[in-house]
Amino acid sequence: MNRIFTSESVTAGHPDKVCDQISDAVLDAILTEDPGARVACETCATTGLILVMGEITTNTYVPIQDIARSVVLDLGYDSPDIGFDGHTCAVLTAVQEQSPDISQGVSSAEETRENKDQPQQTGAGDQGMMFGYASDETPERLPMPIALAHRLARRMEEIRRSGSLPWMRPDGKSQVSIVYRDGVPVEVSNVVISVQHSPNVSQPEIREAVMEEVIRKAIPAHMLTGDTRYHVNPSGRFVIGGPAGDSGLTGRKIIVDTYGGFVPHGGGCFSGKDPTKVDRSAAYMARYAALNVVAAGLAGRCQVAVAYAIGLAHPVSFSVDTFGTGKASDDAIAAALQDVMDFSPDGIIRRLDLRRPIYRPTAAYGHFGRPDLDLPWEKTDCAEALKRAVR
Repeated sequence: MNRIFTSESVTAGHPDKVCDQISDAVLDAILTEDPGARVACETCATTGLILVMGEITTNTYVPIQDIARSVVLDLGYDSPDIGFDGHTCAVLTAVQEQSPDISQGVSSAEETRENKDQPQQTGAGDQGMMFGYASDETPERLPMPIALAHRLARRMEEIRRSGSLPWMRPDGKSQVSIVYRDGVPVEVSNVVISVQHSPNVSQPEIREAVMEEVIRKAIPAHMLTGDTRYHVNPSGRFVIGGPAGDSGLTGRKIIVDTYGGFVPHGGGCFSGKDPTKVDRSAAYMARYAALNVVAAGLAGRCQVAVAYAIGLAHPVSFSVDTFGTGKASDDAIAAALQDVMDFSPDGIIRRLDLRRPIYRPTAAYGHFGRPDLDLPWEKTDCAEALKRAVR
């Protein structure tokens, strides 16, 4: 049986991703000096304006305005001609400390408060459910639609930064539709590329360059067929882009950040959040768990679902789904994961060493399946232990 699944990605210059990167750049700057800081940093951007807001409790100072401008300029928004200029845009801040009501639950988990004999534990910074996923269908161990969409978006950014296509500007989007036959990806049915450009280039010139330098360089040739359809700048023109073309907001590309919609998403975003926020850290841990299950050969596909309550140290639910590909029962794999890994906030932070400034590079092109980054949740160092633990 055939089915088609589609995922999208965006370039680092997309307005939502500009905001994600500013939020994570602020987080990284704070963690550099104060690893125990509590940070929930949100950013929005529109024509000529950046607003950085949120709740931050720290013993250090970072120049938020300078950080925001630096990110914008690094992304190529350095001239009014492009529609946004990091040199001259207004940068406003509205930051306060974390609510003491939330802070007390994070600093001392309910398990500790109810039993004074237990060692101090960190409570989850919020309630919610998180999902992690891994698959053996791509080298990135991601679903193929999102893996190829990211490759296209990264290729656009590489070309823009190289200057080889001087008409190319920072904003851009990609989308890939994959035909699955009996659960196996067999071909690309549609590719969509929208790339911001200068006004003095023709659409036929853009199409030819994108076909040769982006699509054919990023997608394996065997996945493209005579039936594959290509849509390059289907709106017909994309001169006005970035925050001037569409307002940006932290956390508005959560499906791009994860698995392209192939599996569920709990709803919480990642960027701008310190690791006590399980929206981020537990999603990383769930990916790490699923990845190690696949790396261990225990399943061809694995989804890990975990849920938390604010102020509690331990998950309120935990489950595994291997979609019929498991070499052991899903319950046995779930038990092995919980034997080998600690899914409390403290356990996650220790295992993945998350109180470090490692986050801004994740804020574009996905948080998972990143061969260009040395991310702790992308390691498969628990695979052998999981094999031994499965009973």
